[in-house]
Amino acid sequence: MIGIVGIIVVLGMVFGGYLAAGGKMGIILKALPFEMMMILGAAAGAFILSNDASAMKHTLKDMGRVFKGPKWHGDDYRDLLCLLFELIRMAKSGPLDLEVHIEAPDTSEIFSRYPRIQGDHEAVEIICDTLRSASMNYDDPHQVEEVLEKRLDAHFHHSLGPSHALQTVADGLPALGIVAAVLGIIKTMGSIDQPPEVLGQLIGGALVGTFLGVFLAYGFVGPIAAKLKTVAEEDGHFYQLIREVLVANMHNHSPNICIEVGRQNAPGHVRPRFNELEEALKEARAA
Repeated sequence: MIGIVGIIVVLGMVFGGYLAAGGKMGIILKALPFEMMMILGAAAGAFILSNDASAMKHTLKDMGRVFKGPKWHGDDYRDLLCLLFELIRMAKSGPLDLEVHIEAPDTSEIFSRYPRIQGDHEAVEIICDTLRSASMNYDDPHQVEEVLEKRLDAHFHHSLGPSHALQTVADGLPALGIVAAVLGIIKTMGSIDQPPEVLGQLIGGALVGTFLGVFLAYGFVGPIAAKLKTVAEEDGHFYQLIREVLVANMHNHSPNICIEVGRQNAPGHVRPRFNELEEALKEARAA
C-alpha cells in the first residue's frame, strides 16, 4: 500500500505543480505516446540485452515485493526459533531421530508445523545441511560459520540481482531521454520554415523526451531498485538468524541459549518478545 501512495504522491506533486504554475498538458499528451515508445522501448531492449532469461524472470517476479514488502515478518522469526529449538533439542537427545527430519524435510512432522518455512527451499537447505554436517562430525564452529557466511553471501548477492538490473536501467534512462529529445530536435529542424507557434510545439514535444527520461529514472525506476535492495536486506536477516543459532549449537550451548542468541540477533522490529517466545517454546515442548 505504501508503494501505491508513493506513486500517487510523485505524479500528483510533479504534474500538479506544473498545472498550478499555468502549464498546459496538451503538448505533453500529444508527444507522450511517441516519447514513451522510444524511451521505454529502448530501456526494455537494453534490459533484455544486459540480462539472461533467468535474471529477467527473477526481476519481474520480484517487482511485486515493492508493494508487498519483505517476505518474512515477526511471526516467521518466532516460528523459525521454535523450529530450530525442536531440531537442536532432538539433535542433542536423539541424533538418529533427527536424521528422519533433515533427510526428508518435505514430509517431516516438525517442519510441517511451520509451512512458510518449509516452503522456502533456501532456509530448509541451510538448516538441514548444517545439522547433517554436524552429525558427520564436521562440527568445528569456526569452519561451519565460515561456510555458512559464504553461502549467505552468495544467496544475498543473488537476491540483489533484480535491484542491480533495475538500477542499471535507471542510470540509462536520462541518456535515453536525451536521445529521444535529439530526435525531436532533428524533426523540428526539418520544419524550420514553419511559423513560430508550430516550432514552439515541436520543440516542446522534443523536450518531453528529456523530461520523461529523468522523471522515470529518479521518480520510479531508481526508487523501485532501492526498495528491492532494502527488501532483500530485510529478508537476509532471516537467514543470518539461522546461522547464529546453528553456530551457537556448534559451541555446545543448550537449546535455550542457542535460541536466545538467535532472538537477540533478530532485527528489533521483528524480534519476538522474551515472554512471547517462551510461550511458543512451551507449546513446542508439549508437541
